[in-house]
Amino acid sequence: MRRTKRAAGTALLAALALTAAACSSTGGKKAQAQAEAVTAGKAGTPRMKVAMVTHEAPGDTFWDIVRKGAQAAAAKDNIQLVYSSDPDAGKQSTLVQNAIDSKVDGIAVTLAHPSAMTGVVQKAKAAGIPVVAFNSGLDDWQKTGALEYFGSDEHLAGETAGKQLAAEGAKHVLCVPQEQGQVALEARCDGVAKGFSGKTDKVYVTGTNMPSVRTTVAAKLREDKTIDRVIMLGAPFALTAVQSVKDAGSSAKVATFDMNPELVQAVQKGDVEWAIDQQPYLQGYLAVDSLWLYKTNGNVIGGGKTTPTGPYVVNKSNVADVLKFASRGTR
Repeated sequence: MRRTKRAAGTALLAALALTAAACSSTGGKKAQAQAEAVTAGKAGTPRMKVAMVTHEAPGDTFWDIVRKGAQAAAAKDNIQLVYSSDPDAGKQSTLVQNAIDSKVDGIAVTLAHPSAMTGVVQKAKAAGIPVVAFNSGLDDWQKTGALEYFGSDEHLAGETAGKQLAAEGAKHVLCVPQEQGQVALEARCDGVAKGFSGKTDKVYVTGTNMPSVRTTVAAKLREDKTIDRVIMLGAPFALTAVQSVKDAGSSAKVATFDMNPELVQAVQKGDVEWAIDQQPYLQGYLAVDSLWLYKTNGNVIGGGKTTPTGPYVVNKSNVADVLKFASRGTR
């Protein structure tokens, strides 16, 4: 009888152990609760403060999409996000220095003018503040001391646009940067010239003065009637260029880099032929989320290489799929 009871007890313990092991392998209630918490997307880690400093120019809606991505990551990761911007390289550098002085936990920065930003990025690194770069500065981010880079390869994006224009039968393309000396914009136009088999011209406009953008592009179209394509380097400027074409009485078609909700609708209506999307929401999200991962788990994304977010071509064949996201301001 004693042996029978002992055997039964041993069998019961074994069964309980097997049950526990089975629960562990499938997650069990505790694991299920943890999984649900992960799905809910709310970090329980200590509060962090992250500064995002960009070269945003006033009125450029591209940066609204970047900020939405950054804010989504910040909300998930229990981060206080402090956003600031200035298109002037020296002033942007000062904003980064202000972030260092306020002892933030991490900095996400654009490198539109890398030479002006290298010194202050290295100051942040010396102060023990991790810095990630995004959006612009693909060729220089490692030289500055940044940990990671998130963005589109603008050389590749430009070549993609140039090849697209050639495939459409274009003969003479006008590329229109909205800021002189900005490395990402220059890379786009250089890439267009490389990928395109016809003639390319370039005219600079002042992106902060939209009426001037309209008149400058129109004047160039009046001056040279052989221009059959205008490629702009930002969504608001493409919408303005549509008006420039009408003002000039030109038959040139408009294409662009980057998007906003109005631009997506313009592609759908046929006012703009297509757009090269670099997915700015993703850039903002990854920049902030990567800092959280680094601070909380020592993770570095990309293995020392850039993490590409584009290029992605949006045209009439796929614009309907993008429209539902653009209507809420995330594409």
